[in-house]
Amino acid sequence: MADYTDTERDTIRTAAFGAMALVSKADPGFFAMFKESMAGSRALSAAPPEIGELLRSGGFPSPPTGDAASVEAQVLGALTQARGILGGKDQAASDAFRDVILAACDQVAQASHGVAPAEQAVIDKVRAALG
Repeated sequence: MADYTDTERDTIRTAAFGAMALVSKADPGFFAMFKESMAGSRALSAAPPEIGELLRSGGFPSPPTGDAASVEAQVLGALTQARGILGGKDQAASDAFRDVILAACDQVAQASHGVAPAEQAVIDKVRAALG
């Protein structure tokens, strides 16, 4: 596994958990949020070992702050940065990260009553940020 700084690990974790949170918040609801959180966790637990280790190391990242537009911009920026960080060290890890995040977002969206249009719009933004 490539070596990553604490800052790089934080960016990667913020991107991963932030993407799932954006999808979940796109179609709010207390019980939906619980189901979506579990679905996202399952998807991340199926990540290849190198990606799983990066997501588990260092604990849960501090969530982005600000209004909804600012949080979205921070998460989407972190997704792009994470791909750059990973791609600069291991292109296969970068591609695996993209696949894991997209799968997690899809599972989060499908966890409660299928994919709502607002959730699909966020997934499309996540996909664009991941390149």
